[in-house]
Amino acid sequence: MNVAIIKYNAGNVQSVLYALQRLRIDAVITDDKKEINKADKVIFPGVGNAASAMKYLQKNNLDKLIVSLKQPVLGICLGLQLLCNHSEEGNTRCLGIFDTNVKKFKSDNHNFKIPQMGWNNIYNLKSSLFNGVKENSYVYYVHSYYAELSSQTVATTDYIIPYSAALQKNNFYGVQFHAEKSADAGAQIISNFLKLCS
Repeated sequence: MNVAIIKYNAGNVQSVLYALQRLRIDAVITDDKKEINKADKVIFPGVGNAASAMKYLQKNNLDKLIVSLKQPVLGICLGLQLLCNHSEEGNTRCLGIFDTNVKKFKSDNHNFKIPQMGWNNIYNLKSSLFNGVKENSYVYYVHSYYAELSSQTVATTDYIIPYSAALQKNNFYGVQFHAEKSADAGAQIISNFLKLCS
């Protein structure tokens, strides 16, 4: 199986590679369009700023490539957010795969620290991505922005408000949490993604 991890100016790529290695899957970190196109599975991770990430994708024509992919694609954290319509971070127009918008957490309650950092549960699991994952399993988050709930939401988390923990449309999947850092549940989700058919 050929797995490509998209390389762009957003962090966290190496930890995804290590997570795949733990599953005994070799992957390549690349921004080469031909290599990404021919991959069986594509992972689009990221930690960083939506505006600067989109500028890099556009400059390198990776924006057009990503939306044209036909094989299963998994966005993680910033990767999920960039697959949405728009992000409040830098007032950024994103790739428009998922028909929802990304908002910044806001709260006057000091019990809710922003960013959300740490473990939180996921529920209303509605995708084959979650085969073998129990309702209310805990996964690991670090984020200040969230994707609003939509008809494409396939898992939900509550933090200040309910939001999309995961989204799916056709061959595109996205998780807001760091699956690569989410212990057994995360490993199961990555494994399920790798088993998906095109």
